[in-house]
Amino acid sequence: MLPMLQKEVVENRGWATEEELLDYYAVGQCTPGIIAVNVATFIGHKEKGILGGICATLGVVAPSFFIILVLAAFIRNFADNIYVAHALAGIRVAVAALVVDAVIKLWKKGVKDLLGILLFILVFVLSVAFSLSPIWVVLGAILLGLFYGRFVPSRKSGVK
Repeated sequence: MLPMLQKEVVENRGWATEEELLDYYAVGQCTPGIIAVNVATFIGHKEKGILGGICATLGVVAPSFFIILVLAAFIRNFADNIYVAHALAGIRVAVAALVVDAVIKLWKKGVKDLLGILLFILVFVLSVAFSLSPIWVVLGAILLGLFYGRFVPSRKSGVK
């Protein structure tokens, strides 16, 4: 869903910028629920208020809900089918490739300086080594960003 959201929301529709979408992803990680649903809700709310948020949420959830409902009725008939197993294995590989593509695009937009690289490495190591919750990761990044913005002079603004 994340690569599809990026393509549809930023490239095709122009509902958000890459930076806004990164912010939605970050907040979506911290809020309960599926990130794609949370991001859709944020974008719908941004575009059309509360009703837009509700419609966007339903638009993301409803198709999957009905597809799963239909599949659940027939899954026992196909669970042991070798062709279904191979198809699902192929889908997993394709999804992994789409996630890597989304990560590369997000990297290009989100990691812009040495602090970003160091923060990326730190978060990656903490996440892998300690199974750190995304909530703590995002809260820590917020605090580090606030600290950095407050106490480290910016070259762009000319402040020394």
